[in-house]
Amino acid sequence: MDFDFAELPEKDRYRLLCSFVGPRPIALVTTIDEHGCNNAAPMSFFNVFSHEPPLLILGMQTRPDGTAKDTVANIRRSGEFVVHMVDMAIAKEMIVTGINFPSDVDEIEFAGLTSVPSVKLAASRIEEAPCAMECRVSQILDYGRRTIVIGEVVQMYVRDECLDERGHYVRPEVYQPIARLHADNYIVADNQFVLKRPAELLHHEEAAGYGEPKPEKAKA
Repeated sequence: MDFDFAELPEKDRYRLLCSFVGPRPIALVTTIDEHGCNNAAPMSFFNVFSHEPPLLILGMQTRPDGTAKDTVANIRRSGEFVVHMVDMAIAKEMIVTGINFPSDVDEIEFAGLTSVPSVKLAASRIEEAPCAMECRVSQILDYGRRTIVIGEVVQMYVRDECLDERGHYVRPEVYQPIARLHADNYIVADNQFVLKRPAELLHHEEAAGYGEPKPEKAKA
């Protein structure tokens, strides 16, 4: 089947894109409003964008009446937000935060999660999350009813047991984030496998300048 997106209704574009671009990682985003009330909301239009500088990207839609959702309004006002990854331990709580509560409801507390202070931001961190990335806004792009937020990570918290002894690599048997597929369908990263590039082809990378420089031989 071919689909002309210039002719396709918005709901059908959403259905196709979200059904086939997946699994999509979930960002459980916390912000704070002008009265100091916590806000939390999950988003699956999200990913890491760059490591240098360290950037994350969020995509958020307006409400049906065209007004901005609390997360977007808080980000515009404060210029900051915290992104948490979600595992099975807090999956049900994450779903609760996705309910469109009134603006004065603290979704962190309502969902039974625990808010703790961030290191560099006013927005709270969720204690139960396996990791949290404190972000300051780098750029906001508006496309009609869609707002794209690019945030720079300024601080990151990772639960100790998620990393190896050196603190370098994730332990896949411990850190198993969930991701969204389509509609109410999700997947958990509990069946991971290793897939390496063929060693006999890596000389092409060296020829293209991607290989690590070889140490010079010591002169006699």
